[in-house]
Amino acid sequence: MKVQIHVRLQCQPLCEEQFKPIIADNYYNHNHFWFELDHVQTSKLMSLLASLAVSPGTSVLTQKIEKWRNMLQPGPLSKSRGEDEGDNLPASESDHTDNSSTKSDSAHIASSDVDNQPVKDQLDMTAVEQEERELIFKKLQELALRSEPQASSLRDGTEDSSPLHDMHLEEKASAEGQMGSEEKNDVNPCTFCQSTIAQLVQGMEELKAFRTEQTLKMGYLEQKLVEAEEQIQQLKDRCMMLESMSNPSKADIDETANNLFDEEQLDPTDAIHLMGGYDGESWLSTFSLYFPSQDVMKSLRPMSCVRSYASVVQFHEELYVFGGGNGQLWYDTVESYNPANDQWTPRPSLTGKKGSLAGATLNDKIFSMGGGNGVECFADVEMLVLDIGKWIPTRSMLQKRFALAAVELNGVLYATGGFDGSDYSKTAERFDPREHSWSRIASMNAKRGCHSLVVLNEKLYALGGYDGSTMVSSTEIFDPRLDSWIPGEPMNKPRGYAAAAAIKESIYVIGGLESDENMIDTVEHFKQGQGWQEKKSRAIKKRCFLSAIAF
Repeated sequence: MKVQIHVRLQCQPLCEEQFKPIIADNYYNHNHFWFELDHVQTSKLMSLLASLAVSPGTSVLTQKIEKWRNMLQPGPLSKSRGEDEGDNLPASESDHTDNSSTKSDSAHIASSDVDNQPVKDQLDMTAVEQEERELIFKKLQELALRSEPQASSLRDGTEDSSPLHDMHLEEKASAEGQMGSEEKNDVNPCTFCQSTIAQLVQGMEELKAFRTEQTLKMGYLEQKLVEAEEQIQQLKDRCMMLESMSNPSKADIDETANNLFDEEQLDPTDAIHLMGGYDGESWLSTFSLYFPSQDVMKSLRPMSCVRSYASVVQFHEELYVFGGGNGQLWYDTVESYNPANDQWTPRPSLTGKKGSLAGATLNDKIFSMGGGNGVECFADVEMLVLDIGKWIPTRSMLQKRFALAAVELNGVLYATGGFDGSDYSKTAERFDPREHSWSRIASMNAKRGCHSLVVLNEKLYALGGYDGSTMVSSTEIFDPRLDSWIPGEPMNKPRGYAAAAAIKESIYVIGGLESDENMIDTVEHFKQGQGWQEKKSRAIKKRCFLSAIAF
C-alpha cells in the first residue's frame, strides 16, 4: 500500500513527560492511553509541537545524523587509547582499525584517521539512512493498519470528529486534493454545532410541551381532589347519621325524646330554624327546629352538604341558604327548603364563591351582601331574580365588609360592621331602593365583626361580635328615626359567630364563640324590662358558625 504524506510543519519529537499532562484523561493504566483526542487536547498538542518547530531547511533526519556523527567523531589523542576508543567507534571503524598496524606511531594513526574520514561519513550516512527507512516503513505500516477501520467507519456513515481521524484523512488524500479536504474538515465542526443546537432547541420545545401538559394534569387532579374531599365530607356526615341511628347515644336519646314531645303543644311561630355550623369536631349539614320556650329541638332533613359561615333568608314560604363553606372551601351554591314536603332544592348559584356574607329580602328579591373568599373582602351586592333564574350584580356598598351583619326594616336594607381587609369597622350604611344607592348612617360606638343584627320593635340591635382584639358582650340599638346608636344592656357572655333571632318581643342568642378556643353551649334571652338571661339548654350543644332565622 502506498500512502502519500503531506508534512505541514517540521517539529521536534515529544517525550511522554511533555505530552502526558495534555492527554492525562486518556490514560487507562500507568503506561497506556487511548489516542482519541478531543478538540481541546488537539489544540494544546498542536501548540506544543509548534513551539518545538524546526527552522526551514533543516530536517529532523539531518539533525539526528549530525547528532550521531558528533558521537562518532574520535576524541582527543592520548597516550593510551585502549578499549575506550574502540567502544566509541562503529563496527566498520573497528574493523578498519584492526586491519591497521598496531605498531604505528601516533602520528601515523592520526594521519590514517584523517585520510579515511570521507569513508567513515559515507558509512555513517548509509547506516542511518537504512535505519530511517526501516523506521518510516514501520510507521507507514502502522498508519495503514489504523486507517483501515476508520475508512470502514466512514463508509458506514459513522462520523468521527477526533483529530486523529482528520490526520488519517489527510495522509490518505492526494496532494492536489489537500486544500479541499481541509476546507471540508473546517466545515464539519460548524455543521456539527448547528445540528447540536437544533437538537437542543427541539429538546427545549419538548420540555415546554411536557411542562404544559403536567400543569394541566395537576390542575385537573387538584380539582378532582377538591371534589373528592367534598364527597368524603358528605359521606362522613351520612355515616355519622347512620351510626347515630343504629347506636344512639344519651344525647341522641334526649333528642329523640324531644322529637317525641307532643307536637300539639309546640307553637310553630315560637321556633327558630338552625342550620349547619361547627360543633368542635366536625362541620355540620344538620337542619333543625328549636323551640326555646320548651327547650325542644326537632330534627328536619339535612342540607345537601355541610355548610358554615352561610346566610339564610325567608322567601316565598321557603328558606334560602347561600354561600358559606366547609372549613376548607368556599361555596357559591344555593339551596332552598320547603317545609311543606321537607325537601331541599338546588337554586341558581351566586356569581362567585364567598362566605361570612349577609342576606336579606326586599321587593320580592333576595340580596346577598359583602363577604369574602379568604383572599379578598367584598363590597359586592347581588340579587336573585327568579323570573330569569340568576343572580344579577347591583349597586355595591360603600365599603368592603367581611363577616358583616345586615337586615331589612321598612323597605330599606341596613349593613353594619365587618372587616374591610385591614381593620374591623364600626361604620353602617343603608340601601334605599327608591334612590337605588347606598348612603352612610351613624356609626356604631364600637368596632364589630362576626356579630348579629336583629330587628325588634322597629329598631336594630347589634349584638356581641369581635372588635379586632377580643370577643365582646356589648350591644347597641339603632333608631332609624333618630339616626343614632345608643348603648344597650350587655349580654352575660361575650359572643361572636353566634345565631340570633327575634320571636314575640324577645331576642334569642344561641351558641357562638367566647374566645378562639372556648365554644358556648348556652342560650341568652332578652326581653324589654327583663334584660338578658342566660340558661343552660338541654337541646343546644356547643356550636358556632351556624345560621338562624325565625320562620
